[in-house]
Amino acid sequence: MIRFLLLLLPLFPTLVWAEPGIPAFTVETDAEGNQDYSLTLQILLVMTGLTLLPAALIATTSFLRIVIVLALLRQALGTMQTPSNQVLIGLALFLTLFIMAPVFDKIYDQAVQPYMEEQMPFRDAVEVAAKPMHEFMLQQTREDDLAMFAEMAEVTLTEPQSVPFRVLVPAFMTSELKTAFQIGFMLFIPFLIIDLVVSSLLMSMGMMMLSPMIISLPFKLMLFVLIDGWALVVGTLANSFVVPGGI
Repeated sequence: MIRFLLLLLPLFPTLVWAEPGIPAFTVETDAEGNQDYSLTLQILLVMTGLTLLPAALIATTSFLRIVIVLALLRQALGTMQTPSNQVLIGLALFLTLFIMAPVFDKIYDQAVQPYMEEQMPFRDAVEVAAKPMHEFMLQQTREDDLAMFAEMAEVTLTEPQSVPFRVLVPAFMTSELKTAFQIGFMLFIPFLIIDLVVSSLLMSMGMMMLSPMIISLPFKLMLFVLIDGWALVVGTLANSFVVPGGI
């Protein structure tokens, strides 16, 4: 090992004094004063953004409402871990892609494609791409939640387009949590009635040692299948979102 390092010593001056092939960071300023960043920095920003993609998926899309409603539905049915978490997350992910397709198409047509064709600088492409997401999130957010976070951030809301993302994102997530729990409450009611009826029958028959869950589970599954429950739940979730341009 030492002999190998000694053989590399003559190469060290060459490596030290070698000129870099690609500049790590360059900023160009056009005639109007707008700044554009080098491709190397843009790749770095994109790679950094990919690490934040799961958080962005939860905080800015329809994924949060869908996955919470599906989890509450599984709990209302009383099927424990069936469907599994992987199945619920996979269904929520592809349903999110289905609902968000018009927004993603608008982002690609207005921002990604012009930037790839070098018709738009990187900074302008980011600003254009943020507008469809801003519009989607704003249409799902309750006004009282938006006003609450704007008051805490000491931001004056003059028009919807002026709402900053640091106010819109927490307000959007709070509204999504409220809506998800409201839908979950409505899902719980029919299954709760079945549990109460079964429990009353078992108590009247003196079968107190028998768990009501064992008896009520087949009836809840039968009811859910007969009414085509999965189609109703998925269709209701998809129609509960206001998407610019329609789903």
